[in-house]
Amino acid sequence: MSTLTLDPPQGRSTLHFLDARHPQRPLEVNFYRPARHRPDDEVVVVQHGMLRNGDDYRDFWIEAAETHNLLIVAPTFGNAHFPKAEGYNNGLVVGEDGTPAAQDDWLYAVPARVLAALRQAGVTTRDKVRLFGHSAGGQFVHRLLATQSETPFETAFAANSGWYTLPTLERRFPEGLGGLGLGEADLARWLAWPMVIFAGDRDIVTDDPNLPAQAEALAQGPMRYARAHFVLDFAKAEAARRGLPCNWSLITVPGIGHDGAAMSRAAAACWFEGRIPSIEELKPEATAVA
Repeated sequence: MSTLTLDPPQGRSTLHFLDARHPQRPLEVNFYRPARHRPDDEVVVVQHGMLRNGDDYRDFWIEAAETHNLLIVAPTFGNAHFPKAEGYNNGLVVGEDGTPAAQDDWLYAVPARVLAALRQAGVTTRDKVRLFGHSAGGQFVHRLLATQSETPFETAFAANSGWYTLPTLERRFPEGLGGLGLGEADLARWLAWPMVIFAGDRDIVTDDPNLPAQAEALAQGPMRYARAHFVLDFAKAEAARRGLPCNWSLITVPGIGHDGAAMSRAAAACWFEGRIPSIEELKPEATAVA
């Protein structure tokens, strides 16, 4: 059974989590818990980017947590135990020899096990929570939805992903879902899930050294914003070809580039206020400098 040093105190905290499927790979979970938060109140799971900075991503959500009374849960997959894209974005799905790992060992199941431990401790009673991931975390989020048949998530935003796993069984993972033992029912389930691709319209840099540049990624477009549109168009076309519903959508955040803090603020406002704030609200530090 997975274990967590439980019951995060009020405010910021970082607690240790040991997942039973990865006993040699301990994680940290970064929390923010408002003083008035109770077990039946909202929970947001936040997935960090490639810097493995779950503490920063937790902090990006503190203002929203206080305003909207949210428990922020940021599982952190450190480089020491989860190195490179294979150890985080790609979820330890495929081994070095190219064979898929057992599905229970895929990292995409870990956030649900963190939440199960929190429920067991009485920290939350919610069966369904919200999920946000930015950059490498956006890759993690959309691949989680692709590969997990059941999740505790009621809504999910995959923000500014570097590139995408496509909803097809005809290309091998991570370009597609081929080679993992998944089938037509899994593909139909993913296409039907109301996944939101959350994209800053200034995330258009083509020479970022952290922008995935392998041939499969470049085929999706020269920049992150173009790739967001590519994957949505691909999904709609694939669903139509198969006679399946596609419930994916794309929300554009005007004026924002590859900025985890601003995209976090935008997601919070979209979820809890029904709006996308102005660039002045999303980047207050830029306004202050000006």
